[in-house]
Amino acid sequence: MRVAGGTSTALARPRADGDVPVDVSRVPAREAAERELSDPRYHENDPNLLQRGLNRLWEWLDDLFGSASGITPGGPLGLAVVLLLVVALAAALRWRLGTPHRTPATAGDSLFGDGPRSARDHRAAADRHASAARWNEAVQERMRAVVRSLEERALLDPRPGRTADEAAAEAGSSLPSHADALRLAARAFDDVTYGGRTADEPTYRHVEELDTALERTRPTLGTASTGTPA
Repeated sequence: MRVAGGTSTALARPRADGDVPVDVSRVPAREAAERELSDPRYHENDPNLLQRGLNRLWEWLDDLFGSASGITPGGPLGLAVVLLLVVALAAALRWRLGTPHRTPATAGDSLFGDGPRSARDHRAAADRHASAARWNEAVQERMRAVVRSLEERALLDPRPGRTADEAAAEAGSSLPSHADALRLAARAFDDVTYGGRTADEPTYRHVEELDTALERTRPTLGTASTGTPA
């Protein structure tokens, strides 16, 4: 800079104590600023982890719907119409298919769940359901009639907690000519009871025919209810 007298002097740097120039480079300055900003006092009002996650989620959804509305005919209004159609379709499918059923049967699922009844009682219940075209219930009751009849004839030992598959396997040992039909009937019972399937009239008629055929069949000589030599 120029001073009185026309002489020029250089701008002197600030000096610290001891007349030593203060020259702070960029890296130490940045580190000092970071240490200062890491003080908890500066972060007392910051959002917590959950709030930050929710903020990121809403930002992502906003970007997603913004992009979707940009490519949907009609813009945001068109996107709203599409979403309403999707919701209506999901509601219609739920109404048509009904509520979800149980997962497939496990080893602990019992064939009889409502106390002991005779084979005649189960057949009467099956006939009532069949007359009303309630094929799921008709299949269930007719399969129970099959197993109860075999127990009443001492071809199966009465055993609480027995599953349809177990009954079919045990009865097939003493009635080998009907082993395949017994397995199919047990599978039909499991499908409608645990698998969420819907039975039809032919399925029921197969189980009904099996019940009638078993009534006229005698066990193989030399076998007990468990299929072991007598």
